[in-house]
Amino acid sequence: MESDSDDKLPSFFLNDSKNDQESLDAQKRINKTESNETLSDIHTTKVVRSTNRIHLPSLAIGAGIAVACIFCGVLMVNMINSETTPVLAETPQKQTEITKTQSLSVFTDNASPILGNPNAPITMVEFGDYQCTFCSKFFHETENSIITNYIKTGKVKILFKDYIILGQDSINAANAAHCANDQKLFWEYHSMLYNNWAGENTGWADLAHLHEFANTLGLDMDVFSTCMSDLKWNELVNLSSKDGQKLGVSGTPTFFVIDQNNDVVKIVGAQHYDVFKQIFDSVLDE
Repeated sequence: MESDSDDKLPSFFLNDSKNDQESLDAQKRINKTESNETLSDIHTTKVVRSTNRIHLPSLAIGAGIAVACIFCGVLMVNMINSETTPVLAETPQKQTEITKTQSLSVFTDNASPILGNPNAPITMVEFGDYQCTFCSKFFHETENSIITNYIKTGKVKILFKDYIILGQDSINAANAAHCANDQKLFWEYHSMLYNNWAGENTGWADLAHLHEFANTLGLDMDVFSTCMSDLKWNELVNLSSKDGQKLGVSGTPTFFVIDQNNDVVKIVGAQHYDVFKQIFDSVLDE
């Protein structure tokens, strides 16, 4: 049975020799302060071309993870969400054990700018790879409904974190999105990537196309090209993937839903909108 997430561990980390700590610090400040992203046109342009309280002792890391089913009895979710490892049926899990040294910063550091109201009661963090088949499936089939019903209404905010599993084009695409963020267009570029998705390692996310996408969005191409050639955000992308490993991410997409008490629910795979809706509504009704 085919699953709905790319269930692979990254087999490499990025070359961080050319990265600049000041850039990382600047990005972290952006994550904490930038939130007024435009929501109306996020799912647009396609280039025409051929082609717990985690409780803070609550995020399970390593062995000895104790998980408890949550939210109103039996929410059986078809987590057949891994391309290589079929999982028949599981419930979303609340992370109930966490090493005491772990903090919520593992979710918010090395991430995108916030999409939505920074004061929204629910935070959803997605770990994804821009070439991932099921990340694209989530984007096209589920995310827009979440944006319409929960992001625009101020109930949920989203952060995206890179979890690289599919090679160099994925690394370059992740860097390109952060380079676009230097010009305040992260989410527009994020959408551009998924709207031009054409499979895994087929060439659609090579450097030439990444520059084409930037040009289509009207980015300053000199600034963008310098950012890309300098590998400005390589270290941030690398650290984001490491954050995913710390959290036990083994495939993409993987989501963490965090409520105001810092309780965390982990959702694996490109689940149907109703799965997210039930979790969001359960939190909002508490």
